[in-house]
Amino acid sequence: MTEVELLGPRASGEPLGTAVLKAVAEDFQVDEVLDIPLSGQGEHLWLWVEKRDLNTEEAARRLARAAGVPVRSISYAGLKDRQALTRQWFSLHLPGKADPDLSRAEDASLRVLRQVRHQRKLQRGAHSANGFTLRLTALAADHQAVNARLEQLKQHGVPNYFGSQRFGHAGGNVHDALDWAARNALPEQRNVRSRLLSAGRSYLFNQLLAARVADGSWSRAQVGDLLAFTDSRSFFPAGEAECADPRLAILDLHPTGPLWGAGDSPAGAATGQLENAIGARQPALCQWLAQAGMDHERRILRLPIGGLTWHYPEPDILQLEFVLPAGCFATVVVREVVDLVSAGQTDSPCVF
Repeated sequence: MTEVELLGPRASGEPLGTAVLKAVAEDFQVDEVLDIPLSGQGEHLWLWVEKRDLNTEEAARRLARAAGVPVRSISYAGLKDRQALTRQWFSLHLPGKADPDLSRAEDASLRVLRQVRHQRKLQRGAHSANGFTLRLTALAADHQAVNARLEQLKQHGVPNYFGSQRFGHAGGNVHDALDWAARNALPEQRNVRSRLLSAGRSYLFNQLLAARVADGSWSRAQVGDLLAFTDSRSFFPAGEAECADPRLAILDLHPTGPLWGAGDSPAGAATGQLENAIGARQPALCQWLAQAGMDHERRILRLPIGGLTWHYPEPDILQLEFVLPAGCFATVVVREVVDLVSAGQTDSPCVF
C-alpha cells in the first residue's frame, strides 16, 4: 500500500519540495509531557528515561532485567519511535523494595535521567502531549513558500491522520489485520493482537478522514457531527448552534471521526451516512474489531499544532518545534510541507 492509500490526500496543497528526516536519531526528538505531580513516596518508582535508536518495549525489558523484576511490573504511557532521540516516563512496581541499581540497563542508547517514587503506577495514555524537535536535512524547497505553508498550518491545523508508521512497512500491519479479519480469528500473542487491531482501526479512521479532506469538511463542523475538545475523549452532537461555536475557529473544538468498535456510530445526517458507507467497505474488519472487544470511540479530525516555530540553521536544513496531543503523529505535519525521502535519494539543488 502507498502512503496516499494508507493516509489520504493532503489538505494544504502539493508538497513544496523534498527533505530527509531521521538521517540521525537527533533529527527526531520527542519529549513526553506528563502533567502529574509526583509525591516522592510510594511503591512505584517512576523513571524519566532518554533513549536513542531503541523502541519503548525493548527499553522496558532492559529496565526490568536491571531491576530484577518481571517485565509486567514495568509501565509506560505510550510507545515512542525507535529511530529517534526520545525522553519518556516509565514506572516500576517495587512494593517493599529499595530503589534498584539500574546502571546495568544504561549505555549509549539508554540513560535514566531522573527517578522519583509515587503511590500509583503510570497508566497508558496518561501523558497529555508530546513535544517535538524535528530537523529536516537536505531540504530542497523555496524558503518563502515553506514559511507561508507553515503559517497556514499554524492557523488552520492539519488532518489528524494516523501516521504511516502505525501500519508497518508497505502497510504490512493492515494486510495482516485484513487477513485475520477475513478468517474471523485473532493472533494468540498479545502484542501482535494489539498491534493489528490498532492498525485495522487506524486504517478505517484514515479512510473516513481522507473522504472528509477530499470534500473539504474535515476542518469545519456540520450538522450531524460529533464534536470534541482537543484534549477530551468525550463528545457531543452538533446542531446548528454548535456549528457556529467560536471555539471551532480557534482550534479548541473539532469535528471527530469514528474509531470503529462495538455499537453503531452516534453520528447523524450526512456524517452518519458517510461513516456507515466507509464501514460498509470493510464489513469483516468492522465486525472483527467489535468482536475483539473494541468499543466505539472518537478521534478529532483536525490536529492543532501547539507552539509551532521554525528556523533554518543552514540553508538546506529546516528545524521545527511544536507540541501535539498524545496519540498524534508529527510526520503528518511534515507531509503537509514536503515529501520525505531517504538520505542520498535527493540531488535537487536547494532553492531560496
